[in-house]
Amino acid sequence: MLSSVRFLGVSFTVLCASCGLTPHQGFAQDDFDREPIAYARTTPVNAISRLQERLDAGDLTLDWEPGAGYLRDLLTALDVPVSSQLLVFSKTSLQRHRINPRTPRAIYFNDDIYIGYCQQGDVLEVSIADPQLGTVFYTLDQAAAVEPEFLRQTDNCLICHGGSQTRNVPGHVVRSVYPDASGQPLLASGSYRTDHATPLNHRWGGWYVTGLHSSQTHLGNRIYHGRPDDSSPLDDSGYNVTDLAQRIRTSAYLSAHSDLVALLVLEHQAGGHNALTRAAFDSRSALYREDRLNTELKEPPGHRWESTLTILDSSAQLLVDYFLMRNAVTFTEPVSGTSTFAADFVRQGPRDSAGRSLRDFDLQTRLFRYPCSYLVYTASFDALPAELRQRFWQKMDDVLSGRDSSSKFEHLSTADRQAVREILAETKPGTPETWKPKSSE
Repeated sequence: MLSSVRFLGVSFTVLCASCGLTPHQGFAQDDFDREPIAYARTTPVNAISRLQERLDAGDLTLDWEPGAGYLRDLLTALDVPVSSQLLVFSKTSLQRHRINPRTPRAIYFNDDIYIGYCQQGDVLEVSIADPQLGTVFYTLDQAAAVEPEFLRQTDNCLICHGGSQTRNVPGHVVRSVYPDASGQPLLASGSYRTDHATPLNHRWGGWYVTGLHSSQTHLGNRIYHGRPDDSSPLDDSGYNVTDLAQRIRTSAYLSAHSDLVALLVLEHQAGGHNALTRAAFDSRSALYREDRLNTELKEPPGHRWESTLTILDSSAQLLVDYFLMRNAVTFTEPVSGTSTFAADFVRQGPRDSAGRSLRDFDLQTRLFRYPCSYLVYTASFDALPAELRQRFWQKMDDVLSGRDSSSKFEHLSTADRQAVREILAETKPGTPETWKPKSSE
């Protein structure tokens, strides 16, 4: 829902696996409304639903303020840092009439939640990585006279966030477009769906970007009259921008930044949430269908079919590939942001006894110092079927031990593999017992 996104953001949307008995068959667009997912019929249980319960009970209030409405208090209530602010000015979301290069939409996020804000917007747009349902979408009315109430959105959001752009599961798409002077994407010039594997020179069209990246190029901070080509003179006006004051009225937002490092994290995270949803939906559907088949054929409970094993195996491999940053872009020069986002993000930990964390940045040649996704700590990961998690850890063990030395993991040095294994062993319950340090007794 968020880079040229349709719901939350300017270019934002995001992944799937098969729910049938063959691994890459893919969900039909409405299959997640059937059992065992039952997306629209199932009551979400997540941070937004719990927040609404507190509001209804009178245990919490959200203060409204002119201009920002409920935004500031909502960020505080959900522990979403202001430093995560990103600004997107392409007209690719729900309140597109409010968005242009002078009045971009702001997006704020933490590990699970994304919040979209427009100047004079009718609603705040909220999405959350729900442990059982994938991405769940809400709106919160910005009118001061209305008691705060989160309204769940399904069909209208899933038009863009539940089809081919998201591999037919509820998710997000981070996109990069070529916006004109009004913010309208020049669709004839194409667009890019972005994650951590996308080359920097294809990213951030339609976004403001504050940060330093030396001679590396991107599409942000600019309006276009068409797709640039190699014969066009280089327009470097959008590069290494650290101050947006000449482009927008920064006082209209909670922060003056649209931090480059926050953008890099957002793209990785959105793709990771989609990978988790795809793997979860595929595996849960396969196990559900297997149970029904065992009942119909009078097989004993738990009888495992080869087709189920194939889906569990492919789903686990999807997660291992993504979490270990396969194909993640390499920086040719260091990058940095302009806000406190990097420090705020790193501070959250957890850390092992050597002080290392999967949240530690590199920013010299790659995004993270230890190339394994911090999304392994999320409730969405913990809610994966046990059979899937078991296979995930088996495959992780193969890679981190060096038994899997295939070329797709050649970006992981021996030191990388050892460090990731040691960090996970100390900080993530459920890792293989063989990873634990042997007792000296």
